[in-house]
Amino acid sequence: MRLNPFVTTLALTFSALTSLSAQAQNTTPIKVGLMLPATGTFAALGSMIESGFKLYVQEQGGKLAGREIQYFKVDDESEPSKATDNVNKLIKRDNVDVLVGTVHSGVALAMAKAAKDSNTLLIVPNAGADAITGAMCAPNIVRSSFSNWQPGYSTGVVAAQKGYKRAMTITWNYTAGNETVKGFTEAFEMGGGKVMKGLTLSFPNVEFQALLTEIAAQKPDVVFAFFAGDGAVKFVKDYAAAGLNKSIPLFGSGFLTDGTLEAQGAAAQGLFTTLHYADNLDTPRNNAFRKSFALTYKANADVYAVQGYDAAQILAAGLKAVNGDLSKREALTAAMHKTTVDSPRGKFTLSPAGNPVQDMYLREAKGINNEFRGVAVKALADPARGCKL
Repeated sequence: MRLNPFVTTLALTFSALTSLSAQAQNTTPIKVGLMLPATGTFAALGSMIESGFKLYVQEQGGKLAGREIQYFKVDDESEPSKATDNVNKLIKRDNVDVLVGTVHSGVALAMAKAAKDSNTLLIVPNAGADAITGAMCAPNIVRSSFSNWQPGYSTGVVAAQKGYKRAMTITWNYTAGNETVKGFTEAFEMGGGKVMKGLTLSFPNVEFQALLTEIAAQKPDVVFAFFAGDGAVKFVKDYAAAGLNKSIPLFGSGFLTDGTLEAQGAAAQGLFTTLHYADNLDTPRNNAFRKSFALTYKANADVYAVQGYDAAQILAAGLKAVNGDLSKREALTAAMHKTTVDSPRGKFTLSPAGNPVQDMYLREAKGINNEFRGVAVKALADPARGCKL
């Protein structure tokens, strides 16, 4: 049977054009949309995440899988009511390939919904809202940080092991605080303790005095707190100013003292927290990371910088598996989920739901560092309640 030369030529031409189109696509920059807080309580946290992400890309010569990275930025304003409009600036206006964000769990939930609806890749470098890798889980969504449940649960384990029986909790009345407290309560009560009362105040309110007076009156064995950023600075100072640190031990999710120790000063010294990172982890990987970060930014890295750095590592793993070809989405997202991340915090994997399975460390505030005191829980995996993939 003779082939029609016209058809053959047409087919070859189409094949060549398709190949050229694919090659051109793979040489264009990958658009990364950074939706992080640039103003308000969490601004410093957003800056550290961005710095960590860009540091890893810089260490790879400014490219991931051979493709340059182009950044688009939107201030998330830490305002859930504006989150959908803000994230759509990146998805619909800028047509980004990947979203990276954010800090505030309420904002991140809106980002996750938008990413799921538009099938846009999303890497969450901080916000721990349990639902993101729980009921809202999706193949195109992964997290480089933690679920809110994880640091709460690991602190509850430690508090119970230390023999405390009666606890009070205090936090802002929003997603991150409430879910972290639930994690603490679950572990503490499994360990034989009892949470007497949970105290809350609206975000970002920092008028703590009435609640501190109630803690003093109730006299629990231990207090568990979740605050971050400027709110954490004021809470720790107010707790010490009320004299409570001398009679009632204060424990916290690591965000109570991460990025805040210098501002908290003497009031924070000796505080115990748990988190997936400690400043003085003496490993070659962490030492190299901290040196590189300090030389680049003239500042000390913290857990937020680590989470941004690892977000870039996870993206790089996916891109490497497909040689930078974003059209191979299924293979790319599968590789992101299956990677073992060589993190400054220690190597970790991702659960099927896309959340880190990681060691949780007990840390003590000493000077301006959260110093490693031991592993609170080894390879802690979030239960991913409600996730159906």
